[in-house]
Amino acid sequence: MRVALGLSYDGSRFCGWQSQPSACGVQDALEVAIAAIAQHSIRVHAAGRTDTGVHALSQVVHFETEVVRPLSAWVRGVNAHLPDTVRVEWAHIVDEEFHARFSAFSRSYQYLLYNAPVASALMAEKAGWFHLPLDFAAMQEGASYLIGEHDFSAFRASECQAKSPIRAMTQAEVQVSGRYYVFSFSANAFLQHQVRNMIGALIYIGKGAYPPGYIKELLQKRDRTLSPPTFSPNGLYLTGVGYDAKWGLPLTASSDRLHVLI
Repeated sequence: MRVALGLSYDGSRFCGWQSQPSACGVQDALEVAIAAIAQHSIRVHAAGRTDTGVHALSQVVHFETEVVRPLSAWVRGVNAHLPDTVRVEWAHIVDEEFHARFSAFSRSYQYLLYNAPVASALMAEKAGWFHLPLDFAAMQEGASYLIGEHDFSAFRASECQAKSPIRAMTQAEVQVSGRYYVFSFSANAFLQHQVRNMIGALIYIGKGAYPPGYIKELLQKRDRTLSPPTFSPNGLYLTGVGYDAKWGLPLTASSDRLHVLI
């Protein structure tokens, strides 16, 4: 039997999603918690791997078990064995052909940035921070050039193992609310550090170091060494994963979810 779970987690105290020998990954904590209910070892597969310090409002995973439990056991029972910073929000029995990663047709991320002379004490690990004033319109225009199918080599980590740098971006926009900026991105998939690298470039545009067309230039040159530094992971959230309705999953993607934080 294959079970899919919807998760949310605070990545501040984890070394990313993926299991590590030191058991510091979100995956490690989740597998131990599910095994406590299933009474056998568990291996989970996720829609996407998040880096150290990155959060999730809507991660999707699946695992295999022959043990029959009510769906509530895979939610409340598993949560009883998880740290407070990780929560299973729903459970659903899925077809054997479903795969959390390979069945997904899109992923959505949002980045929460606090823009003020002094960093926020309360949001230190929940939002990125930049101290200089930012030009909202310039960043908004720069983000628009990311939409479409492009070679995103300029925003790809040097250690990225993806076979191709080509990605199809369907959403790239910036919103502002007081001192907070929310950057929203949706694509069929993302390269390692891609969102944080795009954020870094947009902030350089926002502070006036480059014009909005700088994004087009980076896309054309396909050279990571020409791009600004990778930005902090603290404000990055996996906010949704897109699946075909045939799988019958609960809501796995939602726009503007970060506005609840500000």
